[in-house]
Formats: sequence, structure tokens, C-alpha cells
Amino acid sequence: MSLASEELEKLAVKSANEAIQLDRQGYKDMAVEKYNRAIEILRKLCTLYPNAYQNKVYAEYVKQYEKRVKNIKGQLAVEADSPAEAKSRLDSMILREKPKVKWEEVVGLDNAKNAIEDSIIYPTRRPDLFATGWSRGILLFGPPGCGKTLLAAATANEINAAFYVVDAASIMSKWLGESERNVSQLFENARLVSENGQPAIIFMDEIDALVGVRQEEVGGEVRMRTQFMKEMDNIADKGKQLHVYVIGATNKPWNLDEPFLRRFQKRIYIPLPNAEARRKMFQLYSKKLISISSDVDYDELAEMSDGYSGSDINDIIQDVNAKVIREFFKHGNPDDPKAKPRPVSMSDFRTVLMARKASVPRETVVKYDAWHARLKAA
Repeated sequence: MSLASEELEKLAVKSANEAIQLDRQGYKDMAVEKYNRAIEILRKLCTLYPNAYQNKVYAEYVKQYEKRVKNIKGQLAVEADSPAEAKSRLDSMILREKPKVKWEEVVGLDNAKNAIEDSIIYPTRRPDLFATGWSRGILLFGPPGCGKTLLAAATANEINAAFYVVDAASIMSKWLGESERNVSQLFENARLVSENGQPAIIFMDEIDALVGVRQEEVGGEVRMRTQFMKEMDNIADKGKQLHVYVIGATNKPWNLDEPFLRRFQKRIYIPLPNAEARRKMFQLYSKKLISISSDVDYDELAEMSDGYSGSDINDIIQDVNAKVIREFFKHGNPDDPKAKPRPVSMSDFRTVLMARKASVPRETVVKYDAWHARLKAA
């Protein structure tokens, strides 16, 4: 084999290896270019050296790469988004009907509500009082089921904001450049809404799944995270009077890197509810019950539910309701539209609480407390 043919073979191998790597990472369009480059070089080798013994091997590789290129192009034709589909996906992030959560219905999160008022509600109502600027990035972190999503929805209702709900599925794409383009379009849309006089809240639930740091990352994830930080820097510019806010929620704040965390000027711990908050939750959620006995002791319920999240308490209310309805269907007269189940009693609550454990382990709470002590900013 001549020196020239060796160099061409090395180029073919390099292009093929790059194509395979891009193919595995999901960058199909770039992989096609590299496969075609490898095919081109291998064909040139066969043409320049028709009597070379390696030509049979080269021809076999050409056949394999051509087959793969054909398969990829078929996938691209089926799966690629049209501009209309891309717009539809962005529109789907905007909740036209926001969750009907009132500010006063968020109980037990007074510290978090105070921070939200300082960062979003007051600046939106009187921006002239905030000559030094205000926070546009708020990170809500803590155990699952403690009210992060509820608080974000209540904030949007309090200031009548356009409410964008974003997750990894709506932003991430395996196509080269599309994920960062989705991020750019999302923020551009929110800025236009704000410029037209309505505040905009971009709520990113489980934000660690979207921009968290992983041991193995592909280029698209890195570029998307970089684009996200760039967009957050843009809306945080003190010289602009934009009312665009990003509220991120996460159960795994330790998966976020520090450059990203710096974009969230407020980092608010949403802990498990204390006894007073649990008592208020039992009172609030019990209003949904058909009937409740006068023997129900909310102070005792708060004491018995130590370590339970707000979601756990809501589930307990559902369980006691199901308990009396089950009894009604088995021993009452459900076919009579005027008949009602008996009132929920304290005994029903005790039975359910004894059978239902808290969903958040104690060791997990310790981990949140430690992270909060190290990186709190609220």
C-alpha cells in the first residue's frame, strides 16, 4: 500500500468513527455527513487502486454506511418537526387556564412567600421603587410534595402572569441545535409578552432533569444549558424593565452546578411543613369532605403527622373520604340520591394515619438541610 493510499484510508477511518460516535449521541444529521465523507473516500481508494486486495473490504464498508445513511434519512423525514409543529410545542407550554390556586391557599410557606413577594410581586406592581433592580431567577428546592408547584401557580395568579410550564420533554431534542433553539424561542416569546404589558413566569419543574450536570454529557446538553444561562443573564439585566421571571423547582438541588445556581439570585428552601402548617392543611383540605364530625381534633392530627409532606396530608384526606364512601356503598343505600355517607370521624383519621407512612425519609431531610445551610440565598 502506498503512502497516499494509507493517508486516504486513515481519513476514511476517522470520518467513519466520527459518524458512529455522532450517530450514538443522536446527532443524526451530522452523522450522515460523516458517513458520506467516509463513503466518498473509500470509493476514491477503489478507483485509484483498482487492483488493491483491500477493495473488497472497502466495498463492504461502503455498503454498510450507505444502508445506515438511508435509515437515518428515513427517520429524519418522519420525525423532524415542521415550523408549525415547533410553534405548537411552544404554545403548549403556555397554560391558558392557570391552576386556580389563590395566594392565601398556600399555607405554611411564609418565608418562601415573603421572598416571592420581594422578588416578583412587589417589583411587578411598583417597579419604580426598585431602582437597584430585582431578582428574576428563583429556585425552589426541597422534598417532593411540599408545595413548590403550588407556590409557582399561586404567584402567576397573584400577578396575572402568562404561565409557561416547561420540562425536559418539551425542550430537549436529539436533533442538532434544536434544544438551544427551543430555549431561545421560549424566552423570546416570554419577552414579547412582557413588552406587551403582561408579566411572564417560566416555571421549570424538575429543573435538574433539564440542566443538571451528569457524568456523561453529549454536546447538545451542554449547548442547551449554556443557552439557558445566556437567556437568564439577558432577562436579569438591571437596565431592562422586563417582567420575565424564571422559577425553577427541584428535588435534587445538588445536581445543579454553581455557574447555573448563580443565575438564581433567590434560592428558597421549601421544607416539610411544621406542626402549625400541618394543622392548617388538615383544616383547609378537610373542607372538600362531604361531612366531618365535630370530634376531629386538628391539633392531634398535626402532631400525629410529624414528618409528612403537604402531598401526604392531601392523600390522607382522600383516603379517609374513600374509607367512609366504601362503607356507604357496602352498608348504606347508595342508590338513593338523597342518602349521604356518615361524617368523617377522628377514628377514621387515626386508622389511615397508622397505615400510611411519610413519603420523605429522615435522612433525605438532613441532606436538604445541609445543602440549604451551604448555599442558601433567600
